[in-house]
Amino acid sequence: MKDSQTELTATVHSNANKWVQAPFDSVTQKEVQEMITANSEELIESFYTDLAFGTGGMRGIMGVGTNRVNKYTFGRATQALADLINQKYENGSVAIAFDCRNNSLELSNIVADILSANGIKAYIFNELRPTPQLSFTVRHLGCSAGIVITASHNPPEYNGYKVYGDDGCQIVAPFDKQLIDQVLKTEYEAINFERNDDLVEYLGEEADDIYLNAIKTLSLSPTIIPAQDLSIVYTGLHGTGAIMVRKALEKFGFNEIHTVHEQDIVDGNFSTVSSPNPEEPAALKMAMELADKLNSDLVMGTDPDADRVGIAIRGKDGNLKLLNGNQTGALLIYYILKRSQRLELLKGNEFIAKTVVTTELIDAMSNDFGVKVYNTLTGFKHIGAVIREKEGKEKYLAGGEESYGYLVGDLVRDKDGVSACCMIAEMMVWAQSKDLHVEDLLAEMYMKYGFYLEDLVSVTKKGRHGAQEIAQMVEGFRSKPPKSINGSKVVRMIDYKSLEDKNMINGSSSIVALPSSNFMQFYTEDGSKITVRPSGTEPKIKFYFSVNSALDSVENYQQTKDSLKDKIAAIKKDLGI
Repeated sequence: MKDSQTELTATVHSNANKWVQAPFDSVTQKEVQEMITANSEELIESFYTDLAFGTGGMRGIMGVGTNRVNKYTFGRATQALADLINQKYENGSVAIAFDCRNNSLELSNIVADILSANGIKAYIFNELRPTPQLSFTVRHLGCSAGIVITASHNPPEYNGYKVYGDDGCQIVAPFDKQLIDQVLKTEYEAINFERNDDLVEYLGEEADDIYLNAIKTLSLSPTIIPAQDLSIVYTGLHGTGAIMVRKALEKFGFNEIHTVHEQDIVDGNFSTVSSPNPEEPAALKMAMELADKLNSDLVMGTDPDADRVGIAIRGKDGNLKLLNGNQTGALLIYYILKRSQRLELLKGNEFIAKTVVTTELIDAMSNDFGVKVYNTLTGFKHIGAVIREKEGKEKYLAGGEESYGYLVGDLVRDKDGVSACCMIAEMMVWAQSKDLHVEDLLAEMYMKYGFYLEDLVSVTKKGRHGAQEIAQMVEGFRSKPPKSINGSKVVRMIDYKSLEDKNMINGSSSIVALPSSNFMQFYTEDGSKITVRPSGTEPKIKFYFSVNSALDSVENYQQTKDSLKDKIAAIKKDLGI
């Protein structure tokens, strides 16, 4: 232990001492010198390692240091990307967007500086814009790549950097590995910050209109919307959605849209919420309070970069009810399948894409409509990769992941909270036109395909010690898998790291045809599914639970739901979670 501590101290001071001299600016040098003098835990956390550039980008706490988000860590990544673009493209170009986070504007302009300094055209939005709009713009302008400065729903001290390929999808193999290798080879001294103004172009309302008009083409019920009254309360949670979601809803024909004015304000500190994450009920609290005052039918909220959306509906009993990501995704896809069939749009070559932790209800209903389902690893870039692979051969209809990310149509190649808000609202008015309530649609799905109920528990472990704890927890499940869960025998284990799908009864196994990823799933004899997965973007380990049962009548809806909730609670207790 003493030797490892000595080695850690030496690494930290070696890294930090490089930051008190050129090429680092005087402000950075002064701050690092103060940290060295204080010799605090912050010095260790800031310099014990490099901020990891993963397969899609990087995300971390803002500050000075090799393990922090700053002009140099982002600059190093951008210089590496510029070098690769210049190797692969003539007259390369990159679209850049940023969200409401602290320092996002400054960091995005530094990115533009470096790209233009390297002879690459930089298209940068003149104000904050949603991540899905960036994905669309990359394709529309024919760019070589795209960059978004965002940390999505992470706490205020975070920021991040996501890279998109020329298809508007987050980068995948082999380009992701090439970029990681290039970042590792790039020295801070190699970063060229000398902006070339002739190669920087700002995007404004004209680019917005192109995106909004494209979204409008997704509508499957354009004549129904004006004939129905739907009162909507929306919140952008201080982020980019406040700019674009209302415009998109109005473009669809919705005219009773109310916003939470306090949360329309761009604020990187997210002063009205503890977390700007629409997965968390508290994030929609102010919107739901406003909806109760107005007796609104639908509440929607997007995260700061507007690629995910959480909703609440007014129930048949008059009370607002939050839907989880699996319920919203299943309802949206059910509407698209039913409406596409009614309009005779299903030709036999369509497909749905979802992640392996997203409800299997979607698989059941899609199969019933004769539509293929492709299951991918977690992360929407994998859905984007399937869309690209099948382009020209099969038609993508819609897809999603349980973490509140959905994409209808392939105009965008990432989850799109802007268009999802429009299509969710359209699904609501379509149901109204059929004298149905959203709860009726849920019951209809469950009676036809089985009542699926899911839940998620995230355990946060911060810092380098937390990362070690998470790794140990994951390895514990891998090396000593449970033989039974909640009294039901584990009959199948899928290890996505070794890509082994193992029958736990007879010991046989098969290969999983997906890229390797560090998580696993356990299936029990009674049909339960438990997934253990460390987050790729946050200091968390996540436990996903899925149970199901037949629903024989609408009258038994609540009783069946309560029984499934009790089952999930028992599974959690058995696993000690």
